[in-house]
Amino acid sequence: MGINLKYKKGQTPLNEEEKDGLLIKTITLQKELDEFEQMNIEKAVEWTIHTNLKQDKILSEKFIKELHKKMYGQVWKWAGEFRKSEKNIGIKWTQIGIELKNLIDDTKYWIENKTYSPEEIAIRFKHRIVQIHCFPNGNGRHSRMMADIIIESIFGKEIFTWNKSHMVKADETREKYITTLKEADNGNIGPLIEFALN
Repeated sequence: MGINLKYKKGQTPLNEEEKDGLLIKTITLQKELDEFEQMNIEKAVEWTIHTNLKQDKILSEKFIKELHKKMYGQVWKWAGEFRKSEKNIGIKWTQIGIELKNLIDDTKYWIENKTYSPEEIAIRFKHRIVQIHCFPNGNGRHSRMMADIIIESIFGKEIFTWNKSHMVKADETREKYITTLKEADNGNIGPLIEFALN
């Protein structure tokens, strides 16, 4: 039977091999998948609360993979592993490790030199990691959680509100989010920061 996925605007389609990585074989509907993923993500949030998160741990490939695995590991076999296929978004999959290291190094530099405000550093990180598109799926939610962890654990500030949305539903808020991401792609990070803060 398999799962029939309906992609919303801005989502990355999975290839057949990636779809085969679904661990809960009873899932056949997108709605069911969303619910299972959301439950898994809530456990990941819980884990971050009870984990001692310092800058060096957060800004590492190991943690970035570990967080994705915590978010999706009960749903997808490939959770926490970099994608091995080309997507409609993101860099060549063979470049993921290199580009992620560049992002981590840049972020450490921004923090050390106070290049941007804490909010802008977290959102710039979020934007770049989505552009890299490390994983077969879940990159948007993973990047938002990374931004929340950076703002809270590195800078000691409140997490972002993201317009009080998980952005799983295809609605006005998601449309606005996609628009602000496109603005950021064109070098204007302001609307995305504003979106995250409202």
